[in-house]
Amino acid sequence: MASEVVFAPVSTEPTYRRVASAISARIVDRTLERGMALPSELDLAQQFGVNRSTVREALRELESTGLIARGKGTRRMVVAEPGGDVLADRIGQALLLSDVTVAQVWEALMVLQPPIAQAAAERRTAADLAAITDAAATYGRDQSDPAAAMAAIAGFFSAVASATHNPVLVLGQAPALQVLVSSLELLLDRIPQARVRVGDAQTHIVAAIRDQDAGLARLWMERHVRDFRRGFVLAGIDLDYRIAPATRR
Repeated sequence: MASEVVFAPVSTEPTYRRVASAISARIVDRTLERGMALPSELDLAQQFGVNRSTVREALRELESTGLIARGKGTRRMVVAEPGGDVLADRIGQALLLSDVTVAQVWEALMVLQPPIAQAAAERRTAADLAAITDAAATYGRDQSDPAAAMAAIAGFFSAVASATHNPVLVLGQAPALQVLVSSLELLLDRIPQARVRVGDAQTHIVAAIRDQDAGLARLWMERHVRDFRRGFVLAGIDLDYRIAPATRR
């Protein structure tokens, strides 16, 4: 009996995606550094042994991800750095397409936010504290407008995360915040008093971070996130509710 042979699957990925993957690999390993100009489309086509139109499509895909951008005053593409908002948008969309629930988002925030607040209290600078304070003040001004209030809540969480000076934490929480905004739309509409409780929690968190009391900052952030779950229950929102994108107002 002949021995069994296991073959690797044959790649059916379009050629332009293979070209895009090869270029992105050189960007990620820093062979191509930020600000460096890519070779011309013609040069790339010759190097890859493909049509110029294939290269053009690959560059479009890389541009859409934020890895490259059109250089100022030139037609050449240069290596860029995707902003956190671009990455958060993509992952946030993937989460929504995965039918994430209110309970799942809340659980993720319980894991992420308390230690983020603790680290922020330990590491914050004067500039960080000013940004966090401004974010809380923005919420205080905007809490009567549900759409603005949701954006301000996300802004507050983002400011606290930035104070950790840990890009992994900043990028890790960003997609969850985007999905949180979608779920808070329901909460703030149904339980107006929740807006006041959010403001109170932010005040305590700001004070703890100002005083560099890491334990208290963690405790108040944990209370704050737990309060969201209570709000969902009081609002009659099923915790297994699949979150939809926030309404554009």
